[in-house]
Amino acid sequence: MSGGSLADAVRAAVGAVADPELRRPLSELDMVRDISVDGGVARVAIALTIVGCPAADRIAADVTAAAASVPGVDEVALDVGVMTPAERHALTDRLRGGRSREMPFGPGSLTRVIAVTSGKGGVGKSTVTANLAAALAARGLAVGLVDADVHGFSIPGQLGLVGPDGGVPQPTRVDDLMLPPVAHGVKVISIGMFLRRADGDAAPLGAVAWRGPMLHRTVQQFLTDVYFGDLDVLLLDMPPGTGDVAISVGQLLPNAEVLVVTTPQTAASDVAVRSGLVARQTGQKVIGVVENMAAMTLPDGTTLDLFGAGGGAAVAAALTGSGDEVPLLASVPLSPTLRADADAGIPAVLAHPEDPAAKAIAQVADALARVPRGLAGRSLPFRPR
Repeated sequence: MSGGSLADAVRAAVGAVADPELRRPLSELDMVRDISVDGGVARVAIALTIVGCPAADRIAADVTAAAASVPGVDEVALDVGVMTPAERHALTDRLRGGRSREMPFGPGSLTRVIAVTSGKGGVGKSTVTANLAAALAARGLAVGLVDADVHGFSIPGQLGLVGPDGGVPQPTRVDDLMLPPVAHGVKVISIGMFLRRADGDAAPLGAVAWRGPMLHRTVQQFLTDVYFGDLDVLLLDMPPGTGDVAISVGQLLPNAEVLVVTTPQTAASDVAVRSGLVARQTGQKVIGVVENMAAMTLPDGTTLDLFGAGGGAAVAAALTGSGDEVPLLASVPLSPTLRADADAGIPAVLAHPEDPAAKAIAQVADALARVPRGLAGRSLPFRPR
């Protein structure tokens, strides 16, 4: 093979390497620079998006391995640079599809948006959301997760997002875009990724004492300035109740579907109905109810219904009407395994899929995965020639 054709082969191999944060080939991101081959030595130059790119080591290793895999290459000399400001601006513009700071998940989006809500706190809504996201990703879907519970964020911990300093890793910033960390195949953004103690230590995280305007702006920035790429499903872990964030999400995402989480207890189920009704007032559709902390089967075969029974079915019945049937998608039993895995940062649907609670959440994922992204009435990004 001639030197020119060998260099072309190396360029093709290197260009096929995917950026682990942007999930696109380096050639598509214009990150490949000069490549030459002389005497079996391949000299490869690439440009990272920013100085201190957290994925630099992985990209360098993947590029070196790709170049070395080309027959005729005995050694790889890698030169790693950084994009110029103009190149970064061109990249972010291309990632946005030429649309400046536009929220990509509103009406007409091809991404299915599902807000997971509850009436009260403490019903296990975040645990259900984290496991549901991991289960959908395990089924081959491209999944994003917005931790919209700004005051009570817990998603990073439940998905095991831990940075080198022991704290929650921050998103990588490329100009005005943020690249969300990925855990278990799920792209995640949370206010917990931006909080540090006054002394700079990452843990324990500080508190958020914000009111309506700041909450609205935070949710809007998560939806606008975070680059999730092409998603099949975007989940939102909502705060409990019908406050500022619920109203903001209703305004920003009237096309979102709503999954209501409750416990069997009447005190929780009665309030859970309200969250579904408020969602409907903004045009959102309630697609189902998940009953969490339902009766568990003890080793001797008896059942323990610590929080009573029937709450999930009652919520589903109360929200069914006017031609809209709201099913009870699953009853998730009380599970020490589900709790322990959440504390360990490993979703039970992945760590212990045989656990009854994990099976119940997997049942919800199966039900949601069976409904594809609808294309009817939506414009597609194609132009006739």
